[in-house]
Amino acid sequence: MRLRINQISVKLDYEKQDVLATIARLLICREEELDRLVLLRKSIDARGKDVPPRFVLSAEVDYLGEATPPLAPGRIDLAAPPVPIPVIPHIAPREHRPIVVGAGPAGLVAALTLAEAGWKPLLIERGADVQVRSDQVEMFWQEGVLNLDSNVLYGEGGAGLFSDGKLTARSKDRGAIHRLFQILVDCGASPDILIDAEPHLGSDVLSRIIPTLRNRIQELGGEVRFGAHLEGLHIEDGALRGVTVSGEEIATDQCFLATGHSARDIYTMLAESGVPLAVKPFAVGVRAEMPQSLLNIAQYGRWAKHPRLRSAGFRLTRKPGQTIRGCYSFCTCPGGLVMSCASSDGLLTTNGMSYSSRAKPFGNAAILVPVGPDDYPVGGPHAALAGVDFQRTMERAAFLAGGGNYGLPAQPLIDFLKGRKPAGISEARSCKRAVPANVASLLPDDVVRTLRSTLPKMLRELNGIRHEDVLLYGVETRSSSPVRILRDPETRQSTGVRGLYPMGEGSGYTGGIVSSALDGMECARRALQSVT
Repeated sequence: MRLRINQISVKLDYEKQDVLATIARLLICREEELDRLVLLRKSIDARGKDVPPRFVLSAEVDYLGEATPPLAPGRIDLAAPPVPIPVIPHIAPREHRPIVVGAGPAGLVAALTLAEAGWKPLLIERGADVQVRSDQVEMFWQEGVLNLDSNVLYGEGGAGLFSDGKLTARSKDRGAIHRLFQILVDCGASPDILIDAEPHLGSDVLSRIIPTLRNRIQELGGEVRFGAHLEGLHIEDGALRGVTVSGEEIATDQCFLATGHSARDIYTMLAESGVPLAVKPFAVGVRAEMPQSLLNIAQYGRWAKHPRLRSAGFRLTRKPGQTIRGCYSFCTCPGGLVMSCASSDGLLTTNGMSYSSRAKPFGNAAILVPVGPDDYPVGGPHAALAGVDFQRTMERAAFLAGGGNYGLPAQPLIDFLKGRKPAGISEARSCKRAVPANVASLLPDDVVRTLRSTLPKMLRELNGIRHEDVLLYGVETRSSSPVRILRDPETRQSTGVRGLYPMGEGSGYTGGIVSSALDGMECARRALQSVT
């Protein structure tokens, strides 16, 4: 019989035989009575202060013994049947091919799903392909030269191309998640992402995966155009009839909109076209950077340099109080870099990224405070875009505080907490084009008050991290969309325009690589199902 075994605790330098020996002890059997061991999940248990961290595994194995195994629900169970992986049926192409707008996770996976069904989508992206875009972004980081259509936020791979590449999956659709992860592995990702409890890719690996994924779409009959800008929708009687792309009129009755939450001109175009939008709460704050060596010690203690231990991340959160708001860490990048981001002249935000090795000397994370319509005026002809204007105010102030050349404003935490302007910032930092600035002056008073109250308490959870070890960069404003494009929960189409499928982070319904990719997959599947 095949069994699933959970909570298999093994030492850091374990080998396959150690796993079999541990399972044999649990089942009270001989190792020779076990066969076809397959690891399903791997995490690290570093909770003990005075004991070395251990790996905790889940696995399946064939039990060949004659005795009845000691089943224990949740620990030792009969293996469940394999999770069914969604099958994409082949469907006759429509009169007009579908248009997919945006080559981030949602757009790429939606286009692949449609192409696998034989629909030969046209995927358009305003930015450049990965190779050209990477050179443009490097020029921006080194010299402050901004390309308005191809930058850290626009281009093949989406904003997630320059990120930590975390594959956080909260969806309960395990079949869809497995299909997505298998697509990534087939395109060049390490098979480790199939079992790691906290899988990640890194920007360097993403840069190899994305072109391979694009090639698969093209091999299946899809077309990909770079430097192609969505300029308008043609809507008749509440239904999509076509789109305008870089001056070209293209007839279509299906448009999969995956432009991301930074494509503010698209939000304006949608509002002017009568597409229903709504304001949405989001969060703003700072990006905190600290030495990775101290983070490793804080989590792993004296075993921090063990070769099998990765650079340590962290999750911090504080509940709201009577006079302060909630506060939480977001998008932690162990062994990573803090970077400046821009897609508009004179506006600046910050983000974090890492490479697959996570080997840089500093770790960073956004520290965010929720904000919403109560924090800014909501009115005017496009009331749903009020949050975008709120973001712009902070980003314009950050641009000026950073020297007006896309350098990042930065402030030592100790100065931020004491409310004083920094005299300088340490040369030991990841973002070399940062300049000393009063980061607190760039954020709303309630956000600053919350950060000053909660950051010291949050840092106590990171044993050994002092206030003097932390550098804050401002401002972090684009962790999620401030706008929601309203859509029907069953069809995934816009509530006001049939055939328009808002998806990904720009839709206001997802956040991160995995949820956006799964949303693109599901929107494509709903469209395919609508004609079967």
